[in-house]
Amino acid sequence: MERLDPTERFLRYVKVDTRSDEDSETSPSTAKQHDLAKLLAAELKEIGAKEVVYDKKHCYVYATIPATKGFEKAPTLGFIAHMDTSPEVTGTGVKPRLIKKYDGKDIVLNKKKQIVMRVEEFPELAELAGESLIVTDGTTLLGADDKAGVAEIMTMAEFLIKYPEIGHGKIRIGFTPDEEIGRGPDHFDLKLFGADYAYTVDGGALGELEFENFNAAGAKLTINGRNTHPGSAKGKMINSILIAQEFQSLLPAFENPTFTEGYEGFYHLNGISGSVEQTVCEYIIRDHDRKLFEEKKQFFAECAEFLNRKYGEGVAIAEIKDSYYNMREVVESDLHLVETAKASMEDLGIVPKVVPIRGGTDGARLSFLGLPCPNLCTGGANYHSRFEYVHVQGMERTAQLLVRIVEAYAKREKA
Repeated sequence: MERLDPTERFLRYVKVDTRSDEDSETSPSTAKQHDLAKLLAAELKEIGAKEVVYDKKHCYVYATIPATKGFEKAPTLGFIAHMDTSPEVTGTGVKPRLIKKYDGKDIVLNKKKQIVMRVEEFPELAELAGESLIVTDGTTLLGADDKAGVAEIMTMAEFLIKYPEIGHGKIRIGFTPDEEIGRGPDHFDLKLFGADYAYTVDGGALGELEFENFNAAGAKLTINGRNTHPGSAKGKMINSILIAQEFQSLLPAFENPTFTEGYEGFYHLNGISGSVEQTVCEYIIRDHDRKLFEEKKQFFAECAEFLNRKYGEGVAIAEIKDSYYNMREVVESDLHLVETAKASMEDLGIVPKVVPIRGGTDGARLSFLGLPCPNLCTGGANYHSRFEYVHVQGMERTAQLLVRIVEAYAKREKA
């Protein structure tokens, strides 16, 4: 197969600020996500994609690569990536830097600010010696999550349109906003998309293949205190900050992201603000096992009730809302998606690494909405961080992988 290189596209896309905003009530959460949506819609038309739709209201992009002659009965296969970047780190003024033939040593991202990506802290870097990387200048995230996936899908699309002799069924492309804040599928038009099966291209290192993800909930803990002058506070003051600290101490010390891996779940204190009078804590609760997930939520609520019994009713208010569930419950009925991806990787000399997602993707919710949707690698790493980078050869191989999966499904008949 000829070289498929998404690099040029990727470098263009990451310079478009698409940071989402979890505090916004609009859809999309930030208007600037439309900038990339419009760019992608125009580019899809330019390369010859059909049925290009840009949802001007909610910021979704859809397109079709029609089935080639003789493959009209093959399943309609979808590929989905998200356009937004994490609100946790700024995406304004991204300055990507290409490192050719990386030497396997520490990378100075920003000499002036003394920001260094150290191999000791990110040991997987050593495995990429001799390869090419794209990094940040240490002041922003890069945006590989998920503009690497967007670039790879676009590169696949252009390749298939350029070479119609490659037999394939109908291919549907979808780009979503607000995935990073859990709202990607909110206005995704499944009927319009019309795929039988799909893959999100939103994973990590080359070879990663995921069809399990966390069951997830967001939790808001509000501690209502009582402020008085500290000079006469004895028996009167209720310091909400201290009670918030006490609440955190009730949670299992080793069930937080710092100490967990694989299938292990956690409670994660993601944000805290307040004063003596009131403190608000934002948590996320995660577990791959649905039973353990429900137990975690129950324990969180019980900790709040304990503090109410200790300090008075209404002091601790816990609000818990489910975000998404483990897609394995759905994808297990269509494991051919996983097996086809594994076989396609092996055909290309890529070692498959079937791992659970320690997070979520649009595919998790889409799977429960009726579109089975495992997740594929992109070549990116250190997401949501100023130390984010992407492996250039990993992007190239992923684009090849998408084409190989398309070829494999051309041989299947619709169920």
